[in-house]
Amino acid sequence: MKTINILLFSVVFAFLFTQCETGRTTTEGMSVTGKVGEILVVCDQAIWDSPIQETLDSQLVKFILPYLPDVPTFHLTHRTPKHFTEGVKRFRNTLFLKIDPEYKGEFGKIEKRTDVWAKGQLVIDVTGKDYNQLIEACQKGLGKVHDEFDDISWGRLLNNFKRHKSTSTNKAIQKNFGIDIVLPSGSRLVTKRPNFYRIEFPNASRPIEFVGVSEDIGAIFSGVMIYQYDYKDSSQFTLETLLKDRDTMLRYNAPSEIEGMYMGTQYNEFVYPEGNVVSSIYHVDGYEMRGMFVFTGRQKFGTGGAFWAFHFKHPERNKLMCISGYVDAPATTTWTHSIREVEAVLRSVQFKK
Repeated sequence: MKTINILLFSVVFAFLFTQCETGRTTTEGMSVTGKVGEILVVCDQAIWDSPIQETLDSQLVKFILPYLPDVPTFHLTHRTPKHFTEGVKRFRNTLFLKIDPEYKGEFGKIEKRTDVWAKGQLVIDVTGKDYNQLIEACQKGLGKVHDEFDDISWGRLLNNFKRHKSTSTNKAIQKNFGIDIVLPSGSRLVTKRPNFYRIEFPNASRPIEFVGVSEDIGAIFSGVMIYQYDYKDSSQFTLETLLKDRDTMLRYNAPSEIEGMYMGTQYNEFVYPEGNVVSSIYHVDGYEMRGMFVFTGRQKFGTGGAFWAFHFKHPERNKLMCISGYVDAPATTTWTHSIREVEAVLRSVQFKK
Protein backbone atom coordinates (compact mmCIF):
# COMPACT_ATOMS: atom_id res chain seq x y z
CA MET A 1 0.00 0.00 0.00
CA LYS A 2 1.35 3.45 -0.82
CA THR A 3 0.06 6.96 -0.22
CA ILE A 4 -0.69 8.67 -3.52
CA ASN A 5 -2.63 11.86 -3.31
CA ILE A 6 -3.25 13.74 -0.15
CA LEU A 7 -3.38 13.56 3.60
CA LEU A 8 -6.49 15.48 4.63
CA PHE A 9 -6.64 17.17 7.99
CA SER A 10 -9.35 18.90 9.98
CA VAL A 11 -9.82 19.57 13.66
CA VAL A 12 -11.90 16.46 14.13
CA PHE A 13 -10.95 14.26 11.21
CA ALA A 14 -8.13 12.98 9.06
CA PHE A 15 -7.64 10.01 6.78
CA LEU A 16 -5.20 8.53 4.32
CA PHE A 17 -6.10 8.32 0.63
CA THR A 18 -3.99 5.36 -0.48
CA GLN A 19 -3.61 3.23 -3.56
CA CYS A 20 -3.21 -0.52 -3.66
CA GLU A 21 -0.97 -2.14 -6.25
CA THR A 22 -2.69 -4.72 -8.44
CA GLY A 23 -1.26 -7.30 -10.78
CA ARG A 24 -1.74 -6.89 -14.51
CA THR A 25 -2.43 -10.58 -15.09
CA THR A 26 -5.71 -10.50 -13.15
CA THR A 27 -7.33 -8.12 -15.65
CA GLU A 28 -5.81 -9.31 -18.91
CA GLY A 29 -8.50 -9.43 -21.59
CA MET A 30 -11.23 -8.31 -19.18
CA SER A 31 -13.20 -5.15 -19.91
CA VAL A 32 -15.25 -3.10 -17.49
CA THR A 33 -19.03 -3.39 -17.39
CA GLY A 34 -21.81 -1.22 -16.04
CA LYS A 35 -23.15 2.03 -17.40
CA VAL A 36 -21.18 5.22 -17.92
CA GLY A 37 -22.23 7.43 -15.03
CA GLU A 38 -22.92 4.54 -12.65
CA ILE A 39 -21.24 3.88 -9.29
CA LEU A 40 -21.82 0.47 -7.75
CA VAL A 41 -21.99 0.80 -3.95
CA VAL A 42 -21.22 -2.46 -2.13
CA CYS A 43 -22.23 -2.55 1.53
CA ASP A 44 -24.48 -4.34 3.99
CA GLN A 45 -28.16 -3.57 3.65
CA ALA A 46 -28.23 -1.96 7.10
CA ILE A 47 -25.54 0.52 6.05
CA TRP A 48 -27.33 1.33 2.80
CA ASP A 49 -30.63 1.91 4.61
CA SER A 50 -29.01 4.25 7.14
CA PRO A 51 -28.47 8.06 6.92
CA ILE A 52 -25.20 7.32 5.13
CA GLN A 53 -27.23 7.06 1.91
CA GLU A 54 -28.02 10.78 2.16
CA THR A 55 -24.30 11.48 2.37
CA LEU A 56 -23.66 9.33 -0.69
CA ASP A 57 -26.33 11.18 -2.64
CA SER A 58 -25.09 14.64 -1.67
CA GLN A 59 -21.39 13.89 -2.30
CA LEU A 60 -21.50 11.59 -5.34
CA VAL A 61 -24.67 12.49 -7.25
CA LYS A 62 -23.72 15.97 -8.44
CA PHE A 63 -25.24 17.66 -11.44
CA ILE A 64 -23.68 19.04 -14.60
CA LEU A 65 -25.26 22.48 -14.89
CA PRO A 66 -27.28 24.17 -16.31
CA TYR A 67 -29.10 21.37 -18.12
CA LEU A 68 -32.78 20.47 -18.06
CA PRO A 69 -33.67 17.70 -17.45
CA ASP A 70 -31.00 17.30 -14.78
CA VAL A 71 -27.82 15.50 -15.85
CA PRO A 72 -26.14 13.81 -12.86
CA THR A 73 -22.45 13.02 -12.98
CA PHE A 74 -23.35 9.65 -11.42
CA HIS A 75 -26.24 7.58 -10.19
CA LEU A 76 -25.84 4.96 -7.49
CA THR A 77 -26.63 1.23 -7.63
CA HIS A 78 -26.51 -0.89 -4.48
CA ARG A 79 -25.30 -4.46 -4.00
CA THR A 80 -24.75 -6.36 -0.79
CA PRO A 81 -21.31 -8.02 -0.40
CA LYS A 82 -22.88 -11.44 -1.00
CA HIS A 83 -24.67 -10.27 -4.13
CA PHE A 84 -21.46 -8.70 -5.40
CA THR A 85 -19.36 -11.80 -4.73
CA GLU A 86 -21.81 -14.06 -6.53
CA GLY A 87 -22.31 -11.72 -9.49
CA VAL A 88 -20.29 -9.67 -11.96
CA LYS A 89 -17.34 -7.87 -10.36
CA ARG A 90 -16.17 -5.82 -13.34
CA PHE A 91 -18.20 -2.66 -12.75
CA ARG A 92 -16.23 0.35 -13.97
CA ASN A 93 -16.81 2.37 -10.77
CA THR A 94 -17.12 0.45 -7.51
CA LEU A 95 -17.33 1.80 -3.96
CA PHE A 96 -17.02 -0.50 -0.93
CA LEU A 97 -18.30 0.68 2.46
CA LYS A 98 -17.15 -1.54 5.31
CA ILE A 99 -17.28 -1.61 9.10
CA ASP A 100 -14.28 -3.54 10.45
CA PRO A 101 -14.10 -3.84 14.26
CA GLU A 102 -10.46 -4.99 13.87
CA TYR A 103 -9.47 -1.73 12.20
CA LYS A 104 -7.23 0.21 14.63
CA GLY A 105 -6.96 3.57 12.87
CA GLU A 106 -7.88 6.74 14.71
CA PHE A 107 -9.81 7.94 11.67
CA GLY A 108 -11.66 6.28 8.81
CA LYS A 109 -9.61 5.06 5.86
CA ILE A 110 -10.16 5.58 2.13
CA GLU A 111 -8.17 3.44 -0.30
CA LYS A 112 -8.00 3.54 -4.07
CA ARG A 113 -7.44 0.47 -6.27
CA THR A 114 -7.23 0.28 -10.05
CA ASP A 115 -7.60 -2.58 -12.56
CA VAL A 116 -8.80 -4.98 -9.86
CA TRP A 117 -11.22 -7.24 -11.77
CA ALA A 118 -11.08 -5.48 -15.14
CA LYS A 119 -8.84 -3.11 -17.07
CA GLY A 120 -9.81 0.49 -16.48
CA GLN A 121 -11.73 -0.29 -13.30
CA LEU A 122 -11.57 2.06 -10.31
CA VAL A 123 -12.38 0.65 -6.87
CA ILE A 124 -12.61 2.81 -3.75
CA ASP A 125 -12.68 1.22 -0.27
CA VAL A 126 -13.99 3.21 2.71
CA THR A 127 -13.37 1.53 6.05
CA GLY A 128 -14.26 2.49 9.61
CA LYS A 129 -14.02 0.62 12.91
CA ASP A 130 -17.68 1.47 13.61
CA TYR A 131 -20.61 3.18 11.93
CA ASN A 132 -19.78 6.65 13.27
CA GLN A 133 -16.23 6.48 11.92
CA LEU A 134 -17.47 5.18 8.57
CA ILE A 135 -20.03 7.94 8.05
CA GLU A 136 -17.49 10.57 9.15
CA ALA A 137 -15.06 9.26 6.54
CA CYS A 138 -17.80 9.52 3.91
CA GLN A 139 -18.80 13.03 4.94
CA LYS A 140 -15.21 14.29 4.81
CA GLY A 141 -13.79 12.27 1.94
CA LEU A 142 -16.41 11.49 -0.69
CA GLY A 143 -15.93 14.84 -2.41
CA LYS A 144 -12.43 13.71 -3.37
CA VAL A 145 -13.79 10.27 -4.27
CA HIS A 146 -16.30 11.91 -6.62
CA ASP A 147 -13.45 13.72 -8.39
CA GLU A 148 -11.54 10.45 -8.79
CA PHE A 149 -14.56 8.75 -10.40
CA ASP A 150 -15.25 11.87 -12.47
CA ASP A 151 -11.74 12.07 -13.95
CA ILE A 152 -11.53 8.41 -14.86
CA SER A 153 -15.01 8.45 -16.45
CA TRP A 154 -14.20 10.88 -19.26
CA GLY A 155 -10.63 9.52 -19.39
CA ARG A 156 -11.90 6.04 -20.30
CA LEU A 157 -13.91 7.45 -23.18
CA LEU A 158 -10.93 9.49 -24.32
CA ASN A 159 -8.68 6.43 -24.37
CA ASN A 160 -11.30 4.44 -26.26
CA PHE A 161 -11.66 7.19 -28.88
CA LYS A 162 -7.88 7.26 -29.37
CA ARG A 163 -7.93 3.61 -30.41
CA HIS A 164 -10.38 4.34 -33.21
CA LYS A 165 -9.23 7.60 -34.77
CA SER A 166 -11.03 8.73 -37.91
CA THR A 167 -7.98 9.47 -40.05
CA SER A 168 -9.70 11.38 -42.87
CA THR A 169 -11.80 13.53 -40.55
CA ASN A 170 -8.88 14.28 -38.26
CA LYS A 171 -6.65 15.21 -41.17
CA ALA A 172 -9.27 17.63 -42.44
CA ILE A 173 -9.59 19.22 -38.99
CA GLN A 174 -5.81 19.49 -38.61
CA LYS A 175 -5.41 21.13 -42.02
CA ASN A 176 -8.25 23.61 -41.66
CA PHE A 177 -8.01 24.53 -37.97
CA GLY A 178 -4.50 23.55 -36.89
CA ILE A 179 -5.77 21.39 -34.04
CA ASP A 180 -6.30 17.71 -33.32
CA ILE A 181 -9.14 16.12 -31.37
CA VAL A 182 -10.26 12.55 -30.74
CA LEU A 183 -13.69 11.44 -31.89
CA PRO A 184 -15.96 8.44 -31.30
CA SER A 185 -15.60 5.66 -33.84
CA GLY A 186 -18.00 6.18 -36.72
CA SER A 187 -18.10 9.97 -36.48
CA ARG A 188 -18.59 11.70 -39.81
CA LEU A 189 -17.98 15.17 -41.16
CA VAL A 190 -21.36 16.46 -42.38
CA THR A 191 -20.75 20.21 -42.75
CA LYS A 192 -17.49 21.58 -44.16
CA ARG A 193 -17.06 25.31 -44.57
CA PRO A 194 -13.87 27.42 -44.36
CA ASN A 195 -14.52 28.50 -40.76
CA PHE A 196 -17.11 25.94 -39.64
CA TYR A 197 -17.19 22.13 -39.42
CA ARG A 198 -19.90 19.93 -37.94
CA ILE A 199 -19.05 16.35 -37.01
CA GLU A 200 -21.88 13.97 -36.22
CA PHE A 201 -21.40 11.19 -33.66
CA PRO A 202 -22.87 7.72 -34.33
CA ASN A 203 -25.96 6.23 -32.67
CA ALA A 204 -28.00 9.43 -32.62
CA SER A 205 -31.63 9.92 -31.69
CA ARG A 206 -34.59 11.77 -33.10
CA PRO A 207 -32.89 14.02 -35.60
CA ILE A 208 -31.95 17.62 -35.17
CA GLU A 209 -33.21 18.81 -38.51
CA PHE A 210 -30.10 20.22 -40.15
CA VAL A 211 -30.26 20.86 -43.86
CA GLY A 212 -29.92 17.54 -45.69
CA VAL A 213 -30.47 15.39 -42.58
CA SER A 214 -34.01 14.28 -41.77
CA GLU A 215 -34.01 10.57 -41.06
CA ASP A 216 -34.46 9.05 -37.61
CA ILE A 217 -31.12 7.35 -36.95
CA GLY A 218 -31.00 6.01 -33.43
CA ALA A 219 -31.43 6.75 -29.73
CA ILE A 220 -29.50 10.00 -29.17
CA PHE A 221 -28.34 12.68 -31.58
CA SER A 222 -25.00 14.31 -30.74
CA GLY A 223 -21.80 15.69 -32.21
CA VAL A 224 -19.43 18.65 -32.21
CA MET A 225 -19.10 21.85 -34.18
CA ILE A 226 -15.73 23.53 -34.72
CA TYR A 227 -15.60 27.16 -35.72
CA GLN A 228 -13.11 30.02 -35.79
CA TYR A 229 -13.05 33.78 -36.28
CA ASP A 230 -10.52 36.58 -35.93
CA TYR A 231 -8.98 37.14 -32.51
CA LYS A 232 -8.76 40.79 -31.44
CA ASP A 233 -8.01 40.91 -27.72
CA SER A 234 -8.68 39.17 -24.40
CA SER A 235 -11.98 41.04 -23.92
CA GLN A 236 -13.53 38.49 -26.29
CA PHE A 237 -13.22 35.85 -23.55
CA THR A 238 -16.29 36.85 -21.55
CA LEU A 239 -19.50 34.87 -21.30
CA GLU A 240 -21.72 37.49 -22.94
CA THR A 241 -19.29 38.16 -25.81
CA LEU A 242 -18.77 34.46 -26.53
CA LEU A 243 -22.53 33.86 -26.49
CA LYS A 244 -23.09 36.72 -28.92
CA ASP A 245 -20.39 35.37 -31.24
CA ARG A 246 -21.80 31.84 -30.91
CA ASP A 247 -25.27 32.95 -31.94
CA THR A 248 -23.86 34.79 -34.95
CA MET A 249 -21.78 31.81 -36.11
CA LEU A 250 -24.63 29.31 -35.70
CA ARG A 251 -27.22 31.53 -37.35
CA TYR A 252 -25.31 31.32 -40.61
CA ASN A 253 -23.85 27.83 -40.29
CA ALA A 254 -26.37 25.65 -38.42
CA PRO A 255 -29.70 26.05 -40.25
CA SER A 256 -32.72 23.86 -39.64
CA GLU A 257 -34.75 21.98 -42.23
CA ILE A 258 -37.44 24.56 -41.57
CA GLU A 259 -36.69 27.65 -43.60
CA GLY A 260 -35.72 30.63 -41.46
CA MET A 261 -34.89 28.49 -38.40
CA TYR A 262 -31.38 27.99 -36.99
CA MET A 263 -29.61 26.71 -33.90
CA GLY A 264 -29.64 29.38 -31.19
CA THR A 265 -29.10 29.65 -27.44
CA GLN A 266 -31.71 29.33 -24.71
CA TYR A 267 -31.60 32.31 -22.34
CA ASN A 268 -34.30 31.20 -19.94
CA GLU A 269 -33.24 31.98 -16.36
CA PHE A 270 -33.47 28.29 -15.38
CA VAL A 271 -30.95 27.19 -18.02
CA TYR A 272 -29.00 30.39 -18.64
CA PRO A 273 -25.53 29.47 -19.94
CA GLU A 274 -22.66 29.25 -17.46
CA GLY A 275 -18.98 29.80 -18.19
CA ASN A 276 -15.57 29.80 -16.54
CA VAL A 277 -11.86 29.97 -17.33
CA VAL A 278 -10.21 26.52 -17.43
CA SER A 279 -6.64 25.29 -17.73
CA SER A 280 -5.50 22.33 -15.65
CA ILE A 281 -7.84 19.72 -17.16
CA TYR A 282 -7.15 20.80 -20.73
CA HIS A 283 -4.02 20.68 -22.85
CA VAL A 284 -4.52 24.41 -23.50
CA ASP A 285 -5.94 27.34 -21.55
CA GLY A 286 -9.34 28.60 -22.53
CA TYR A 287 -12.95 29.31 -21.58
CA GLU A 288 -15.55 26.62 -20.99
CA MET A 289 -19.26 27.22 -21.45
CA ARG A 290 -22.36 25.05 -20.93
CA GLY A 291 -25.99 25.71 -21.69
CA MET A 292 -29.06 24.71 -23.71
CA PHE A 293 -29.66 25.29 -27.40
CA VAL A 294 -32.92 25.66 -29.28
CA PHE A 295 -33.85 25.99 -32.93
CA THR A 296 -35.21 29.47 -33.35
CA GLY A 297 -35.88 32.09 -36.01
CA ARG A 298 -39.17 32.84 -37.72
CA GLN A 299 -41.01 30.68 -35.22
CA LYS A 300 -40.73 31.26 -31.47
CA PHE A 301 -38.85 28.04 -30.81
CA GLY A 302 -38.29 24.49 -32.02
CA THR A 303 -36.55 21.37 -30.78
CA GLY A 304 -33.39 21.73 -28.71
CA GLY A 305 -30.92 20.15 -26.30
CA ALA A 306 -27.67 20.67 -24.41
CA PHE A 307 -24.35 22.15 -25.48
CA TRP A 308 -20.87 22.18 -23.92
CA ALA A 309 -18.27 24.43 -25.56
CA PHE A 310 -14.56 25.17 -25.17
CA HIS A 311 -13.02 28.40 -26.52
CA PHE A 312 -9.32 29.17 -26.92
CA LYS A 313 -6.84 31.20 -28.95
CA HIS A 314 -4.66 29.32 -31.39
CA PRO A 315 -1.01 30.19 -30.58
CA GLU A 316 0.14 30.24 -34.20
CA ARG A 317 -2.96 31.62 -35.88
CA ASN A 318 -4.67 34.86 -34.99
CA LYS A 319 -7.94 33.00 -34.46
CA LEU A 320 -10.33 32.52 -31.59
CA MET A 321 -11.52 28.94 -31.85
CA CYS A 322 -14.44 27.02 -30.41
CA ILE A 323 -15.28 23.34 -30.16
CA SER A 324 -18.93 23.04 -29.21
CA GLY A 325 -20.54 19.69 -28.50
CA TYR A 326 -24.30 19.21 -28.61
CA VAL A 327 -26.69 16.51 -27.37
CA ASP A 328 -30.33 16.09 -28.34
CA ALA A 329 -32.18 13.27 -26.59
CA PRO A 330 -35.67 12.49 -25.30
CA ALA A 331 -36.30 13.63 -21.73
CA THR A 332 -36.92 10.00 -20.78
CA THR A 333 -33.36 9.03 -21.79
CA THR A 334 -30.31 9.69 -19.64
CA TRP A 335 -27.98 12.23 -21.22
CA THR A 336 -24.99 11.39 -19.04
CA HIS A 337 -23.17 9.09 -21.48
CA SER A 338 -23.55 11.45 -24.43
CA ILE A 339 -22.48 14.53 -22.48
CA ARG A 340 -19.48 12.58 -21.16
CA GLU A 341 -18.53 11.82 -24.77
CA VAL A 342 -18.66 15.50 -25.60
CA GLU A 343 -16.57 16.28 -22.51
CA ALA A 344 -13.90 13.77 -23.58
CA VAL A 345 -13.66 15.31 -27.06
CA LEU A 346 -13.33 18.85 -25.68
CA ARG A 347 -10.55 17.81 -23.33
CA SER A 348 -8.60 16.11 -26.08
CA VAL A 349 -7.78 19.25 -28.09
CA GLN A 350 -4.12 19.71 -29.04
CA PHE A 351 -2.42 22.14 -31.37
CA LYS A 352 -0.93 21.03 -34.66
CA LYS A 353 1.51 23.00 -36.78
